[in-house]
Amino acid sequence: VQLQASGGGLVQAGGSLRLTCAVSGRIFCINDTGWYRQAPGKERELVASITSGGRTNYADSVKGRFTISRDNAKNTVYLQMNSLKPEDAAVYYCNADVTYYTSTYRVTSRDSWGQGTLVTVSS
Repeated sequence: VQLQASGGGLVQAGGSLRLTCAVSGRIFCINDTGWYRQAPGKERELVASITSGGRTNYADSVKGRFTISRDNAKNTVYLQMNSLKPEDAAVYYCNADVTYYTSTYRVTSRDSWGQGTLVTVSS
């Protein structure tokens, strides 16, 4: 199972970015997923999460500005970030609890992380 995060970049304050996390592998299903971020000198924090049923949860700091969504047919999770602020700058990581087939076709689950994508917000 691999998670590939993309979509980060440099944006001015007030701008928008859309992050994408593509999950690949012998996937049976993708359970809960989330986006986390880690700024320099700070701990990694949960930004938003979405369950397999579509229930969402957001950090207070991003409520009303960020939207998490998923396309189960494409095994992809998105994070739409609007009205970005300098304090949103961080490396963003996607996370997913993935149920997948092993090489012997057993079904098992694993919590997996993407490699991170850098978001920079200029003031």
